[in-house]
Amino acid sequence: MPTNSAAWLDAPFGTLVVREAPYTSPGAGEIVVRNRAVAMNPLDVVKQSTGDLMYGWLPYSMILGVDVAGEVMEVGAGVTRFAVGDRVVGYAVGMEKKRNHAAEGGFQNYTVLRALLAAPIPDSMAFEDAAVLPLGISTAASALFQKDQLGLRHPLAVRQADAATERAGLAAEPREAVVVWGGSTSVGSNAIQLAVAAGYTVVTTASPRNHDRMRELGATHVFDYASPTVVADVIAAATTSGTRVIGVLAVGTGSAEPSVAIAAGTGAKRVAMASPSVSFLELPRRKGPSVTFVRVMARLVASNVALQLRCIPRGIRARFVWGSSLMNNEVGPMLWEEFLPAALAEGRYIAAPTAQVIGSGLEQVQTALDVLGRGVSARKVVVSL
Repeated sequence: MPTNSAAWLDAPFGTLVVREAPYTSPGAGEIVVRNRAVAMNPLDVVKQSTGDLMYGWLPYSMILGVDVAGEVMEVGAGVTRFAVGDRVVGYAVGMEKKRNHAAEGGFQNYTVLRALLAAPIPDSMAFEDAAVLPLGISTAASALFQKDQLGLRHPLAVRQADAATERAGLAAEPREAVVVWGGSTSVGSNAIQLAVAAGYTVVTTASPRNHDRMRELGATHVFDYASPTVVADVIAAATTSGTRVIGVLAVGTGSAEPSVAIAAGTGAKRVAMASPSVSFLELPRRKGPSVTFVRVMARLVASNVALQLRCIPRGIRARFVWGSSLMNNEVGPMLWEEFLPAALAEGRYIAAPTAQVIGSGLEQVQTALDVLGRGVSARKVVVSL
């Protein structure tokens, strides 16, 4: 058996400690990946910083981390898409309920992945670049395509329709739009590309320094989220020439309120929310009650109540999206098995946002989490292994 090590969280609010971890062979439908790069996510920071406020079902000691990229070490029964030595990127779901929490955690040398949440990557793609994808693209896909969220058509369906249109000699013109508030975030960068691949016009928001990047990802219109006229600007752009807005995706702290206003102004009836109305990163990383904790939780409750009171009279449905939900419906196979492998191989999908590599080795994971906790913009914090 290979010798495994992991960055363990031994107690609430603790600091990650690197030590030996068990090596677990794959079960049916699983693979083991030798991780070469792992990426940080806010949920990792929030779990470490808030104790059992989130993911209360996880036992201590635990292994956090969901974004991994590396090489296949073992293949479980029934897996035909992968072979030993394949270069892959995958979504580790060890933090979810009813999973093998230690074996499927990302912050270790060897992680067990569900094969349906992994994809091969081209030889030309660095592991560090690939590692930025899993949670961001999964959350974006869940928000856009799940029937209980925005319910958009899938990218594969539009490719087939485009082929039929081309054969018929007809011109295809997008007449439907999606608004992505927070385009430079991890979820937003992936949502832009997925929505465009599905045949939608995308209107998004970002800081002015990131506008060119948003257009590179496929957005047609980009506006400064800090502009006092941004909501009116987005509504005007999204409804130009009779375009119909299908839905709005809200990403980032404080994104839900303007997103609901945009839905009301465009006639969209669905808003998918990928972020809470407050930042849990404000909470102090320590035990016991605090004024900050009470203030943040009070703002959270008040903002959610106010948001729903705005939605109900307008017939708008605003729901939070959970990134891992796609592993239990048709969106998971569509994304990880059918769309992403070909899109990466053909170079028509960009690994975004850009990886910000902090260092090498599991010992650097805590440093990377601290960097993320202090805030980054249009970057994904990554550690090489």
